[in-house]
Amino acid sequence: MPKKIITFGEIMLRLAPPGFLRFSQTNSFDVIYGGGESNVAVSLANFNLPVSFVSRLPNNDIGDCALMELRKRGVDTSQIIRGGQRLGIYFLETGAVSRGSKVVYDRAHSSMSEIQPGMVDWDIVFQNADWFHWTGITPAISQSAADVCLEALKVARSKHLTISTDLNYRAKLWKYDGDRESIMRELTSYCDIILGNEEDAHMHFGIKPQDIDITTEGEKVKAESFVSVCQQMMDEFPRAKMVITTLRGSLSASHNTWAGILYDGKKTYATKEYQITHIVDRVGGGDSFMAGLIYGLITFNDDYQKALDFAVAASCLKHTIKGDANQVTVPEVEKLMGGDASGRVVR
Repeated sequence: MPKKIITFGEIMLRLAPPGFLRFSQTNSFDVIYGGGESNVAVSLANFNLPVSFVSRLPNNDIGDCALMELRKRGVDTSQIIRGGQRLGIYFLETGAVSRGSKVVYDRAHSSMSEIQPGMVDWDIVFQNADWFHWTGITPAISQSAADVCLEALKVARSKHLTISTDLNYRAKLWKYDGDRESIMRELTSYCDIILGNEEDAHMHFGIKPQDIDITTEGEKVKAESFVSVCQQMMDEFPRAKMVITTLRGSLSASHNTWAGILYDGKKTYATKEYQITHIVDRVGGGDSFMAGLIYGLITFNDDYQKALDFAVAASCLKHTIKGDANQVTVPEVEKLMGGDASGRVVR
C-alpha cells in the first residue's frame, strides 16, 4: 500500500439547471460539490488509494455538507481547517450539440480565497505522505492562496514528496493584481509531473505548439503537434520528470475525441483516440485524467504507457458520469482499456 496522497485546493458548491436547461429557463438548481483538487481526491479514493484533501471551509451548514460529501467518498478530511464566511459557488449551464457549456463563478471572499500562510501545519499534513498534488486554480483565486500553495510546495520538496500539478488555466479567474506568469513559473518549478494542454502552456508561459493554431484546431487534434510543447516545458522546468497533455477534439458539445500523450524527456507515449459520442458531463474530465495518471504511475511503476492508457480510459468514463468527480472503479477502467466499450448490462 502506498503512502498517503495529499491534494490541496478549493471545493465549491455547484448549482446547475436540470438537464440542458439554460439559466433563463430554470426554476431550480441541482446541487453538487466539487473542485479540481477535491475531484482528484475522490477519484483516488474510488481507486482504493489513501488520499487526504486539504482546504479551508466555512464553519456553517454548507461547509458541513461539503465535508460530508468528501467523507462519504472515502477521502480523509482531518486536515481541512474551518473558518471564513462562505463556500465558493459556481453556476453551470450544460451545453449540447453546437451550444457550449457556460460557467459563472461566485467565489469572491470564499473561505479558501482568504486562507493565509501559517494556517495549515504542512509538517503534520505531510506525515506519512509521499505525493502532493495542486492545480493552477488555487493560485488563481487570490494572492494569499498562491502564497499558501508556495508554502506547501517548499515543505513538500524538503520532504522529498513527488509533486504533481495540473496547470488548469481559467480565463475567468486571476482577477487580483498578481503577476500570473511569474507566480505560476515559481510554483511549477517545484514539480516532478506537469499536466497541461496547449492553452495552459501558452497562457501561463507563452509556450506554443508548432504547426497548429490553438484557437482553430477544430475536429482533429494530432499528438505530434504537441510534442514540441512538452519539449519546451521540460526545457523550462528541468526538475520535471515528465510532461503530459490531454488531446480533446470538439466536434460538438456532445461529441468529443479524447486522447493523451506523455513525454519523459526521451520518449513520447501516446494513447489511442476515444470517440465520446454522447457526453453526459465533461466537467472534471481533466481531474479524472490526473487521478488516473497518479494511480497508474503508483501502481504500474515505470510502465508509462499503461499509466497513460489507464488515465485516458478513466477520464473517458468520467464523461458518462453526472457531477464533478469520477465515480468509476479500477475494474471498470480496465474493462474499457481492454477494448470493451459496449456498455452492456452487468448481471
